[in-house]
Amino acid sequence: MSVATAQPGVAVRPAPMLQGYRFELLKLLSEWRLRILLLACWIAPGTFIAVVSQQSSLPADTVFGRWMNATGWSGALVVLAFSCSWALPLLTSLVAGDVFAVEDRLGTWRHLLVTVRSPRRIFLAKALASASVIMLLVVGLAVSGVVGGLASAGNRPLVGLDGHVLSGSEAAGRVLLAWLCVLAPTLAFAGVGLLGSVAMGRSPMGLLMPAVLAVLLAVAQLLPLPVVVRLALPSQGFIAWRGLFTAPAQTGPLVVGIIVALTWAAAATALAFLLFVRRDFTGQANDGSGRRLVVGGVLPLVALTAVSVLVVAIATPATGSGIERPKLERSLATAYAHLYKLQAQELNRPAVTEAQLRTSATCDKGGGRVTDEGPGNDWRCVVSWHLPGATAVGSASYQLDVTADGRYVADGDGPKEVNGLFQIRAPYGDAPNPLWQLDGTIDLLTTSWKD
Repeated sequence: MSVATAQPGVAVRPAPMLQGYRFELLKLLSEWRLRILLLACWIAPGTFIAVVSQQSSLPADTVFGRWMNATGWSGALVVLAFSCSWALPLLTSLVAGDVFAVEDRLGTWRHLLVTVRSPRRIFLAKALASASVIMLLVVGLAVSGVVGGLASAGNRPLVGLDGHVLSGSEAAGRVLLAWLCVLAPTLAFAGVGLLGSVAMGRSPMGLLMPAVLAVLLAVAQLLPLPVVVRLALPSQGFIAWRGLFTAPAQTGPLVVGIIVALTWAAAATALAFLLFVRRDFTGQANDGSGRRLVVGGVLPLVALTAVSVLVVAIATPATGSGIERPKLERSLATAYAHLYKLQAQELNRPAVTEAQLRTSATCDKGGGRVTDEGPGNDWRCVVSWHLPGATAVGSASYQLDVTADGRYVADGDGPKEVNGLFQIRAPYGDAPNPLWQLDGTIDLLTTSWKD
């Protein structure tokens, strides 16, 4: 076998960057597995929404799920919530988590190095190609969810997480912005995938790293962690987009989540790059090194999390769990006022404004046994309001399940004519009773509510 050698004094130039990127992109898109993923991302969400929106039983436990047959934008947001929980971490595993390991399995590193003649350009081409494919998958999920939702339930107004109603155009802008915001944590998981693929080689653990990290972070998000720790996790951006659907928008946790996620993305990618350029390609295929992964990847990311916790603690006024009784009472009262107005419109009752209702709420957690703060399903609240021209004060009871991330579901507990019916008859057909169950979210970063 003849080996091409460079003539003395002649510089050997690396292959052009654009050519290497195009080659890596075509290599990824030629894999049958990724073609199936692309097809699924562009078709499955819309099909799912079309089927579920026509059912009488809706995914009420998912944020915006109970409104899927009322507006198409709700279905698009259900797809977004599911993608943030499972789909996006899994997609980063299958793409970024395998982009380097595939060369070890096939034993093609020497051929690639001879062709490109620059480990740095190889890394950059592979990283950009995997990011491009991931973005294409994300766009498919978003487009399919929006098209499927609008085709199934139409461009009707969307009820936000504080009860206020967004017009179709407003909802479209918020949905687009929400998908743009979750790109940051998606890139963070993609960086972890690159790190695992470089460090573990042919070992399947590299492929599983983003998925395993997603499971660990999902478990952590369920725990009553201090808010500064919660906001310092790279998965915070997968949750904080909900704050876009309140008025005013809860931008604090969202901005922190995006900054933390982008920092993770940069750090994980940089660590993967350092491990890759230091690798000895003259030996056998890399079978992975747990020690190298821990020292070169896990420990630096743990240190980054610790620094993020410290920075968030210094830069924000957040303390404790971030869930306090005054916050919950004001949030519930605000949501109830908006939804009472919506219910009156749908039932053709006399128009009423939020200011006229003068809504207030009184909440208690676990009776007198515990402090009125923190997550739990033992919150009990009574909402009071005034109707114009009436001397009597109306009241309604709710049982609240408040999760550690600030989201709550208020389940109506009477009176029946207000919040006891699951559905009402709206002008466009059967619709969820706005006051039967309330979805809401509180800003974990605020220390108190101000009038």
